[in-house]
Amino acid sequence: MSKNKIPYTAPYAGADGYNCPYCHAYANQSWGKILQFVGTSNMGPIEEATLGTCYKCKNFTIWFDNKMIWPVESTAPYPNPDLPEDIMQDFEEARSISKLSPRGAAALLRLAIQKLCKHLGEDGKNINDNISSLVEKGLPVKIQQALDIVRVIGNNAVHPGQIDLSDNIEIVNTLFELVNITVEVMITQPKNVEEIYTSVIPDSQRAAIEKRDKIL
Repeated sequence: MSKNKIPYTAPYAGADGYNCPYCHAYANQSWGKILQFVGTSNMGPIEEATLGTCYKCKNFTIWFDNKMIWPVESTAPYPNPDLPEDIMQDFEEARSISKLSPRGAAALLRLAIQKLCKHLGEDGKNINDNISSLVEKGLPVKIQQALDIVRVIGNNAVHPGQIDLSDNIEIVNTLFELVNITVEVMITQPKNVEEIYTSVIPDSQRAAIEKRDKIL
């Protein structure tokens, strides 16, 4: 695992543990029912409601019909720290609205990969053409698929009748993960290899390697 990658487990109802929306640490959760009272009379549990408590920070989450309704906090993965700054802003904006507007978040993530293609050397004008160009340059198949998933769902999210994301936050959260995977493979891993290469290989031997590669 890259030293820059942030492990993340999204909150979900009944989970043994996940990244707490309060303290952000991965922590075990305890679960209980929420009782309803009329005056001083206990009317029993609200069947659709659940209370989760973080073992680490002791704060609680409220769930209704298996959806977290408190706190109003994004359950999307955190961004890879190696995201370029302008793309980071789109990613964070998408996170901030992902629960209230999954369609809007998907559209922003489509914009993020359009900018990412430009960062990877393309013109950033047409995502489909840019992905095709990256494939010709050796883009791994799995990264091509990741980019196309975000592209297609981001496109369809803003067209009626294509993909309904209103009740499927899990799909949108997956898009965040795919953007992070792409950054991990295309930016983080090459950066880490370069850092190791320059710190381990002596200057004279690096010069010889560069001369060798120019000849080839």
